[in-house]
Amino acid sequence: MHVGGEAVTAEAGEWIDVVSAGRRSVTLARVPRGREADADKAVQAARAAFPAWRDLHFKERQKALGKVADALADAAEELAVLTAKDTGNAIRTQARPEAQTLVDLFRYFAGVAGEFKGVTLPAGERQLQYTRREPLGVVAGILPWNSPLMIAGFKTPAALAAGNTIVLKAAEDAPLTILRMAEIAAEFLPPGVLNVVTGYGAEIGEALVQHPDVDKVSFTGSTGVGKHVASAAGERLAHMSLELGGKSPSIVFPSAAQNPEMIDTLAQNLLLSTRFARQGQSCTAGSRLFIHADVYDQVLAAVSEKAAAMKVGDPLDEATDMGAIINEKQFNRINEYITDGKGQDGVQLAVDKSTDIPDDLDGFYQGPTIFSMGDNSWRVAQEEIFGPVLVAIPWTDRDEVIRMANDSHYGLAAYVWSDDLDEALDTAHRIDSGWVQVNQGGGQVIGQAYGGYKQSGIGREVSLEGAMEGFTQVKQINIKY
Repeated sequence: MHVGGEAVTAEAGEWIDVVSAGRRSVTLARVPRGREADADKAVQAARAAFPAWRDLHFKERQKALGKVADALADAAEELAVLTAKDTGNAIRTQARPEAQTLVDLFRYFAGVAGEFKGVTLPAGERQLQYTRREPLGVVAGILPWNSPLMIAGFKTPAALAAGNTIVLKAAEDAPLTILRMAEIAAEFLPPGVLNVVTGYGAEIGEALVQHPDVDKVSFTGSTGVGKHVASAAGERLAHMSLELGGKSPSIVFPSAAQNPEMIDTLAQNLLLSTRFARQGQSCTAGSRLFIHADVYDQVLAAVSEKAAAMKVGDPLDEATDMGAIINEKQFNRINEYITDGKGQDGVQLAVDKSTDIPDDLDGFYQGPTIFSMGDNSWRVAQEEIFGPVLVAIPWTDRDEVIRMANDSHYGLAAYVWSDDLDEALDTAHRIDSGWVQVNQGGGQVIGQAYGGYKQSGIGREVSLEGAMEGFTQVKQINIKY
């Protein structure tokens, strides 16, 4: 682990094997199995480093984060390869873009480090009234396994730019890129400013959530675990932000598919929104596809053709479109949902490639599955599967499709496809989601707020405004002179 600027083992001397997601016969490394004592050591290192880091002129933090960004850029290909091995995400479609996003996030928050500032109030003669934006202290960042570098990029540079110190808990299934990131950053950050611990969530992750010297918990993961994190951190009134699950709707209007050229472009973007290139292992996956009945057959056929053509393969193969599922537990969970979906009355299968996998692959691989003529009440349309599964549902009435889109306890992302701007914007405004894209299916944009409604989370990340709210607190000072 990386604690106080040093590489350390677990106090108990225990280890966890890290197995390659794409090559299950390969053990990549072993990492310490941290427990409560190790969490305490990391938090105390962060606490000791906090006053000096907080009191630096913002330009010094800015310089340090900028140097980290440059070093991460130099190591981008190394990080991409390690990501592909660690997570099973394909190097071309996912791992390289993720490594670059990490670099861009460090550069962005280095650039805005001077914007964590307060305001003055014109309160009359002989009065000076102003606010200070002060860092919270020690942040515990708990990371998922699906996109660890990107999510670390959401949390780490923002927290550090604001003057906090941080302890990252890497996911036990994919910890290696986070450890490597910390090694690279260590050259430019004072000891204890950035710490990384490894181990199981129920052990060292729980210890961080409950630690009295952790001022904020920033968690990304499932809604079920997020509820527990909120309860445990809330018990001691710690600050928290939660980026949780999603079951994102994607609504296609007839105007988005008026001719073959539009349908082809639409299908490309719809496929991007499904996150099939990440094996569907994304909380923003557009997994409920509502297509207007007038264009249902044409649009679904185009999407299905492109999905069926995706190559499932070794994550390190440049020709691979879809890599490996992270582990056997998740693989079995996805297949249980597919079996359930196939048992629904009236179901049709537009794509059934879940078992169409090359024989020479060594791991848990899964091709795409697209259910057609779905119903929004089906389990596969209501629960987050976190796999390459899409449910296509026809609709005719706009009020009804918006009701179906909102008929979910999730509210993270949504997608609207229309050539009519009034129609698109009115629909986007009526959808209960924290992030809505119109006519595009890509990922989060650096500098813009990102977070969920309802049970998809609390708080915002990626933007300056979100970082100010999430990683600082306001002190009001009134002076009479």
